[in-house]
Amino acid sequence: MFRSMLVRSSSSAKQWLLGRSFSSGSVPERKVAILGAAGGIGQPLALLMKLNPLVSTLSLYDIANTPGVAADVGHINTRAEVVGYTGDDNLYKALEGADLVIIPAGVPRMPGMTRDDLFNINAAIVKTLSSAIAKYCPHALVNMISNPVNSTVPIAAEIFKKACMYDEKKLFGVTTLDVVRAKTFFAANANLPVADVNVPVIGGHAGVTILPLFSQATPQANLSGDVLTALTKRTQDGGTEVVEAKAGRGSATLSMAYAGALFADACLKGLNGVPDVVECSYVQSTITELPFFASKVRLGKNGVEEVLDLGPLSDFEKEGLEALKPELKSSIEKGVKFVKQ
Repeated sequence: MFRSMLVRSSSSAKQWLLGRSFSSGSVPERKVAILGAAGGIGQPLALLMKLNPLVSTLSLYDIANTPGVAADVGHINTRAEVVGYTGDDNLYKALEGADLVIIPAGVPRMPGMTRDDLFNINAAIVKTLSSAIAKYCPHALVNMISNPVNSTVPIAAEIFKKACMYDEKKLFGVTTLDVVRAKTFFAANANLPVADVNVPVIGGHAGVTILPLFSQATPQANLSGDVLTALTKRTQDGGTEVVEAKAGRGSATLSMAYAGALFADACLKGLNGVPDVVECSYVQSTITELPFFASKVRLGKNGVEEVLDLGPLSDFEKEGLEALKPELKSSIEKGVKFVKQ
């Protein structure tokens, strides 16, 4: 009886891990590279991507410890073959032939760390990795997780432009964690099954630039203005909530890995021709006056197939949209300036 319980539990866990997005069947060969694979986000992200049947080759890169991560993850009995690489000399091997590159490399937020502190370290890392992508896999989709995403995506764009390899349809800032949090918090307050809930999140990926559109949430719920204001604030401060809860021992690594895996799966589905794949992401955009903006994006074989309109906003959301623009504009300009200097 105990053995049968374990089997049933294992089957249920596998279905839960694969989630709503992961699919099976006859699919193309796809190589996914994770840059920063030995870090706090990189390791659980590597595990989740190993579970994804859309991945045929999983290439793990970091400055150290990657062979151990690759050996560990590589023992899991799923489709993807896993290889680990370390050192500058092996970066080209990690990237060559990649269809999708995910970048969680860099340092996480720690208590007391300002956005400038984070930028000063991670900007240089993103610049180096983006240069390598432009050289070794210029046609790959790029999923940027390294913070501050509001600045690191423009940094990558400028590097690709310098290399004459920029395709705005293939560069994404991963904002899925904001959507995951908005769904979780909304469902709990509305007493709804979280799996049935959808909440678009627009703007950017830091503090006030994160704007969940609870007026467009489905299913709808009759929540008061005060509750929606509190949910918006909690979604914006979700990262800080985790940093403080971990008391200096880390940031939102596990939930970020989950969100990164969801968005990567959506990108792979788009590449494979699955229709109507729509996710929120921070991309080059013309739906506002800002050159980069997070909103709903339709994904396809070329990356971004369509940046969707924002749709109707509540008065509260309209105010939030105008309030976020100056900070987002400043973050974008900071990233561009970093490269041009």
